[in-house]
Amino acid sequence: MDPVIIVGAGPVGLTLALALARQEVPTVVLDEGPGKEEPRPARTAVLRPDTAALLERLTGTALDHHGVRWTGWRAMRRRQVVSEITFAPDEPAPVHIAQHVISGLLRAAAADQPLVEIAADSRLDSIEQEPSGVTAHTRGPNGTYWRGSYLVGCDGTRSTVRKLQDIRFPGRTAVERHAVAALRTELPWTDQALLHRMPPWRSSGPFAGEVTARPLPDGAWRLDWLLPPGKDLVTPELLVARIRETLAGWTDGSAPAYDLLDTGVHTVHHRLARRWRDGRVFLAGDAAHLLGALGTQGLDEGLRDADNLAWKLASAWHHGPHEALLDSYQAERRAVVAARLRATDQALPGRRGGGGLRHIVPGTARGHDALLTDGHLGRGALGAPGAYTASPLAPRHLEGEIPVDTPRGAPVSDVRVTAEDGSFVRLRDRLGRGTLLVLLIAPGTGVWDRKHWVSAGVMPRLAAAVTALPHPAELLVAESYPGAPAHSVLLVRPDGHLVTALTGVRPAALYAAAEATVGGAVEEGVGVEAGVR
Repeated sequence: MDPVIIVGAGPVGLTLALALARQEVPTVVLDEGPGKEEPRPARTAVLRPDTAALLERLTGTALDHHGVRWTGWRAMRRRQVVSEITFAPDEPAPVHIAQHVISGLLRAAAADQPLVEIAADSRLDSIEQEPSGVTAHTRGPNGTYWRGSYLVGCDGTRSTVRKLQDIRFPGRTAVERHAVAALRTELPWTDQALLHRMPPWRSSGPFAGEVTARPLPDGAWRLDWLLPPGKDLVTPELLVARIRETLAGWTDGSAPAYDLLDTGVHTVHHRLARRWRDGRVFLAGDAAHLLGALGTQGLDEGLRDADNLAWKLASAWHHGPHEALLDSYQAERRAVVAARLRATDQALPGRRGGGGLRHIVPGTARGHDALLTDGHLGRGALGAPGAYTASPLAPRHLEGEIPVDTPRGAPVSDVRVTAEDGSFVRLRDRLGRGTLLVLLIAPGTGVWDRKHWVSAGVMPRLAAAVTALPHPAELLVAESYPGAPAHSVLLVRPDGHLVTALTGVRPAALYAAAEATVGGAVEEGVGVEAGVR
C-alpha cells in the first residue's frame, strides 16, 4: 500500500511521521526547506506533561537534557507575589524548550527510521484525489509526483494544502502581540517561571503592563512583554531599554550583565479551519488552527492532533478505511480546539482591562491571575488537555460502567503498570502502538512475580476477553488507579484517552466498548458540537 504523504517537516509533521512509523506505516514528508532549521533561541515552546511524554516516546530522548523542566511558578502583581507553586521532583511539570531543538530531535529520530522518508526542497504544487489514493505534485530542485494512501497538511499558518482544498480559515487577527527577547543572564530564581503583571517600574514606548520570564538551558531566559493593541513599532532601542529596566526591577535596582541571543515580535492569531478532513486529505497543527493567547500553546494542540490522527490512519492503512473512525479526528480535535478558543476569547477582555472577565470570575484581579496561571501551566479551561466526552466513538449504555477520577474521554493518569512480559513500566510508555489497552486494577499484584497471579482469579477470563476483542489490545495490570475500585477494568485508547471503566470482568461490555472505539456500532446521528463563535 502507498505511504502516507505528510506536507510540512515541522514538529507536528515529523511527530506524525514517527507516530505512524511506530505503527508500521510508511510516510513521505515533503519539506519545502533544505532539510534543517536555523536556530532561533527566541522561538520556543512550553510542553505540557502529555505532549512532552509523546515526544520522549518518539525520539527516545529525555527532554530534560535539552530544555528546562520548571521547578516552580510565580505570579506577581506590582511588588507582591500573588501565587507561588513548587513542583515536586516526581510531579509532572511543563518543559520549556527551543523549537529548533524539538525539530532537531525529531529529525534525528526520523533519520534512523527506515519507514520515514524526508524529501527536502519539495514544495507542494497540486493535489489529486482518487478513490484509491492521493497524488501530490511538488516543484523545486526535487520536483516530482508522489503517490500516497492519504495526505496530511502540517504545513503551517499559510498552508498550501488548506488553500488547494479550498478550506476556509476564519478567525481573528492579532488578538495579542508580544515583544520577545532570549538572553543569558542571572535572575534571582532558578528554573522557575514568572508572570509579572503591572510591575512597579514604568517606561515609555509601546509596552503594556505584563512580562513573563521562562528559563532555558545554560542560564538563558525567554522574556515576553505584552504589547498594547495596535501596530506600534518596537525598535531595537526601545527593546534594549525595556530589557535593562525589567532586569533591574527584578534584581537590586541595577541591571545585571546579560548576553542578548535573539529578539522578535510574536503575534497571536485565533483561527479555526472549517474542515479538517476532505476525503483522503487532512489538516493538522497550525494548518488547522491558530491559538496561543493567555499562555496557551498552539504546538501542544498540534502534537495532540498528530497523536489523535496517527492511530486512526494506521488502522485504516492496515485494515482498510473506516469512515466513522477517520471522521472522528475532525469531530474530536476540532471540538477541543474550538472550546479552548471560546474560553480564551471570554477571558481576553479582562486582560485588556475591559472588565469582561467579571461574568467568569466575579470581581477580583486574583481570579484573573489564576486564569492566566492555568493557561501557562496547562490547567483548567485555558490549558488542560481536552477530553473527548462527546466523541462519536464513545460507547453508549454499557452494563457495569462505573465512574473513576478520570472522566470518560479524558487523558488517563500515568500510573505504574505491569506489562505482559512481567516488567514494570509507566502507562504512558505503552501508548502510541496502535493497540487498545485493557487495565486491570488488582491491589497486591505488584509484590508478587507475575507467574503467581497471571493464571489466578479473574485473569484467565479477562485474558480470554481481551483476545476476543475486535481490535488488537494489550492487557496490563496496576496496583491502583485514582478513583478505581479493586478488580475494575479500564479500557484506554491508543492515544491515552479513557474509553470506559467497568466493574469486574464483563466480556460483552468490554467488546462493545472496543468496537465503538474503533468506529463500529456507533449510533447514527451522534456527533459532537465542533463549531466556534
